[in-house]
Parts: sequence; C-alpha cells; structure tokens
Amino acid sequence: MRYPIAIEQGDAKHAFGVVVPDLPGCFSAGDTLDEAIANAEQAILLHLEDVVDAGKAPPATSTVADLSRKKKYAGWLWAIVSVDLAKLSKKAVRVNITLPDRLLTTIDDYAQQHGETRSGFLARAAMEAMADEAG
Repeated sequence: MRYPIAIEQGDAKHAFGVVVPDLPGCFSAGDTLDEAIANAEQAILLHLEDVVDAGKAPPATSTVADLSRKKKYAGWLWAIVSVDLAKLSKKAVRVNITLPDRLLTTIDDYAQQHGETRSGFLARAAMEAMADEAG
C-alpha cells in the first residue's frame, strides 16, 4: 500500500516531523528529509501491526491532493511511502495456490501500480474481506 505522509520542515535545530494522516497517532521524525521519509515506513508498519492484531483491516489510503487541501497541513511537504503488508506477519509461510493466468497477471499489475507485492496485496485483500465480514 502507498501511504501519503505529511512532513513538517526541519532545520539545523529541529528534526523533520512526519505524520500519516490516514493513520491517526502514527508519526515519526528524522534529522534529514530522507531520514524522515525512511523512518516513516517503520512507523507505518508498527502502527498497522497493532491494527491487524486487533482484527481490523488496514485503512484505505487517501490521495495527496485531498489531504494537501486541509488547512492543518498548509506549508507541509508531501511524500508517499510504500509499505509491503506481507511484512506484518511474524513468520512468512510459503503457500502454493492455483489461480487462472489472467487473474494472476491482473493481480500482479494492480499490486505493482499500487506499490505492493503480490503477497502483500493478497494479504491485504484477505484481511479486508475478513474484516468486512466480521464488522
């Protein structure tokens, strides 16, 4: 999944602050802009781990265009962080499944366009389906 992050400018005395608008309470920082963006991925994964452990599906993502219109983010920088949801599992287990060729190609294309791996996409889709049924 690709999560937009809002970055508050840092300077020589202050770190760059990062918030993830789609994940309330998820934040990070870094001494440089690149470090702040890199640290955001780990913060997102940790946050999503709690979400998944609570039996919920990862929330859908917003667009940068929609989020940047909000007054509270005026003057902030924006970046996108790609997160592989397959990393949420404590232990990866290899499985063998059978899918029609066309479906597999469609899954791979979709996952790539959305910054996901095949495994990450299938894991997210399964979590969303089960959360919808439970909710």
